[in-house]
Amino acid sequence: MAPRRARIAFSDSAAKQLEDLSENAVHALDRTLVAISVNPDIGAPIPGPTTRPALRQYADEVEDVRVLYFVTALRTVVVVAYVEA
Repeated sequence: MAPRRARIAFSDSAAKQLEDLSENAVHALDRTLVAISVNPDIGAPIPGPTTRPALRQYADEVEDVRVLYFVTALRTVVVVAYVEA
């Protein structure tokens, strides 16, 4: 049985960032989001207050994409807060 993937959602500001991405950047971001949805712990925690949910950062140097995100308590949804591509 294939592992269950988390659903991806975007904050309002991240959704606005998507509007300015080129087609190639969107494809690179898509591949990065698949990796995050399969394993939400792939990103490194960002130091800061210990409140939950913790903000995480994932940078894919091959795809040249950086994503800041947090994972919901049940680990079923990844909320993207910031996109850099």
